[in-house]
Amino acid sequence: MSEYETVLELDNLVKDFNGKRAVDNISLKLKRGEIMGLLGPNGAGKTTTLRMILNIIAPDSGTIKILGQNFSEKIKEHIGFLPEERGLYRKMKVSETLTFFGQLKGLKSEDIKTKGMVLLKKFDLADYYDKKVEELSKGMAQKLQFITTILHSPEVLILDEPFAGLDPVNIELVKDIILEKKREGITIIFSTHLMEYAEKIVDSVVMINNGKKVIDGSLSDVKAEYGTKFIKVKYDGDASFVSALDYVKGVRDYGNEMEIEPKDITFKDTLLKDMMGKISISGFQVTEPSLNHIFIRKVNEGNS
Repeated sequence: MSEYETVLELDNLVKDFNGKRAVDNISLKLKRGEIMGLLGPNGAGKTTTLRMILNIIAPDSGTIKILGQNFSEKIKEHIGFLPEERGLYRKMKVSETLTFFGQLKGLKSEDIKTKGMVLLKKFDLADYYDKKVEELSKGMAQKLQFITTILHSPEVLILDEPFAGLDPVNIELVKDIILEKKREGITIIFSTHLMEYAEKIVDSVVMINNGKKVIDGSLSDVKAEYGTKFIKVKYDGDASFVSALDYVKGVRDYGNEMEIEPKDITFKDTLLKDMMGKISISGFQVTEPSLNHIFIRKVNEGNS
């Protein structure tokens, strides 16, 4: 089925619950090998959108095409889904879990064991092959859930909060696997609140707020359109005076590092001069806005 360049296409999806519009005319396209970050605050409509893609719930109107086709059991075999609400059976052994989920996706027993062991080794879980799921830590169980999602080599991966419950080492591991799948030509859509990780790996961003799409584009285009240049300063001392400078629009202060939004980036030299002698500066850099900043800005705009 990989001949389709547009792997996922949503056209004017609408979904109401009890008279309230949860998803309001959402449209988007994903190409083969593209990673798209689906962002938005809690209750924005992200999970509802994912569930419609997976045919868990039906849209009230609009269309969904996956690999050029309407959803079917055959199409379902080409999708891997990691839900935010994890769904492992605690009394099953790890080996039985792999068999259960592998057979659901049409894999043969010998293929499940072969592929499963490769993935268990990659995720440092091989020693737990005959252990019950209830014996795994939360992070281990999360890694096992991720393994069951990619076990059948899907063409489309839908990941809802894939980094939840993982420590920084395993977040890096999952991130590396996601990028590996991208290099294999897998199309990935994932929702996360960890913007710093989304920013490192996504090709494009769609942000939903109050059921409506408020951002849609490549990461570079989104940053260029929705953000102004910032100045990052690493410092020691009391920098509280910075927010009172008349050419400073906003400040995010983290104690020894701050992000400063000037009214115009041309004030950068003035800012540096005004800071010299008042605080000890170890870093001063003009940078583009973070995805986290754009996210907060758009949510605040939508709620104002």
